Parts: sequence; structure tokens; C-alpha cells
Amino acid sequence: MIAKVNGVEIYYEKSGEGRPLLMLHGNGEDHTIFNEAVRELRGDFCCYTVDSRGHGRSSRVPALHYADMAADMLALLEALDLRGAVFYGFSDGGIVGLLTAAKSERITTLIVSGANLSPKGVTKKLRAQLWLLNKLKPDEKLALMLREPQIDDATLHSIRAETLVLAGTGDLILPEETRHIAAAIPNAQLQFVEGEDHGSYIVHSSKIAGIIRDFVLG
Repeated sequence: MIAKVNGVEIYYEKSGEGRPLLMLHGNGEDHTIFNEAVRELRGDFCCYTVDSRGHGRSSRVPALHYADMAADMLALLEALDLRGAVFYGFSDGGIVGLLTAAKSERITTLIVSGANLSPKGVTKKLRAQLWLLNKLKPDEKLALMLREPQIDDATLHSIRAETLVLAGTGDLILPEETRHIAAAIPNAQLQFVEGEDHGSYIVHSSKIAGIIRDFVLG
């Protein structure tokens, strides 16, 4: 399905019935990374898996910014008239989730995995790899991670959704970054997923489905 918002086309797929659950992928990925999780979740939720602008089947754009991606999600929530929504975001999708939830009352539950507040919130090794790859072959998706995000505590303080902040124990995000995010969001819960890396429990994995279900349904 296609939603036309903010001058771009945003592709999404819808599956299941129940409370709306919007799921957003990471950098360089698309909605299909959640196929396995959706098969587990669609009995309890109406799942909306979305391609960010510049990704998957959504419109290509000359430059990428997390604020624009968040504006797309805000507009999508409005266009689909989703209320009492759960927003799950992985990596870049988690960054977008933080920015979106800070501005939308339509999101009442927020779950983010492997999100960071600035480019310095990831390991030095990853930053060096991104810089080298982008220098050898410039890519807007890589450049985005080198210059953004820049999320301040005031933004996190404004989030009123029930929130779970996740990261793997072997994540590319610095542990102190993940702890900072959880501490700055009112009443947020923090969970480090033992034995997992940045995306091992998420990308084409049903493990994240159990975490989402446990947090939302108890």
C-alpha cells in the first residue's frame, strides 16, 4: 500500500487485527526484515510494516534526515487515523520512533532497539568503518549516520508513551547511550537482550515478537 505524505510516497504493508503496531526498520533495510516477527504478532496486533523514505518501495529523495522521516511517520499516523498505537523501531527506526513519539499523542506505547542520540553514541570501530566506506563510495545512507541524529534530553523528556528501551549485550550502540535514553524518558524500562548483537534478535527473527508481546500485553 502507498500513503502520499509530505510530498513523498511511503510504502507500507498491513497484516492482522487488533491494536495498531507500526514497525520501522534500520538504515539500508526495508519492511521485510520484520516478516518473521509479523507472523507471530498478527494474531494480537494490526501490524503496519513501513519503508522509510529513501528505502524499499518508498520514494527516493536527494538527502536523508531523521526529522523528515519522523515527519513522515507523524503524517502516516494521521493519514491512517491510528490511535493508541504501538511504535516499534529498530536502529534508525528507533531514532525515528523517539522523534515521532515526542510529538504524537497517537503513540501510547514506544519500543526502540539499538537507537542512538548522536553519531558518538555508537562504537568507535563502527564510526571508523562508516567513515571509510562513505569515503570510498559516498552514500547518503552512510552519510546520514555520520552527521545525525542530534537528539537532546528535552526531546526525550517530552515522550509520554509507555516506553521500553532495548539493546543487545553485544550491540553497536554504547551501553551508556542506551542507559541514557532510558533514564531520560519518563518511567521508561530498560532491557539488554543477553547474547544478542545489534540486530540478531530482530532482523528476520521472531525473537523480537515475544519481547513486544510481553511488554505490551503483559
